[in-house]
Amino acid sequence: MAIGKNKRLTKGRKGAKKKIVDPFTRKEWYDIKAPAMFINRICGKTPVNRTQGTKISSDSLKGRVFEVCLADLQAPDEDQAHRKIKLICEEVQGRNVLTNFHGMDLTRDKLCSLLKKWQTLIE
Repeated sequence: MAIGKNKRLTKGRKGAKKKIVDPFTRKEWYDIKAPAMFINRICGKTPVNRTQGTKISSDSLKGRVFEVCLADLQAPDEDQAHRKIKLICEEVQGRNVLTNFHGMDLTRDKLCSLLKKWQTLIE
């Protein structure tokens, strides 16, 4: 090898190192509002990326499904804690996400307590 030909070792890498940015600095927080049939209307918050260029933040919220415990929606009713309510985002008004009922499910531990192995009758 000729002397002075190994120039790659002295130079830095191609392209500068990318800055690590916390992803939550780019988020906006929206309040989730449950339908009027529930006692507690505000049931949580959800993050969404800020509006950038043609991608609007409220459009990325539409169609999201939120899973909320029924005991959180019905204030004094703690015996309904095993029921999970699914709410789907229908509309965004300002910083509020308006939702609609999408389905109901039971928690796994409640479902397992209702079922018994090798039995045909569920009480």
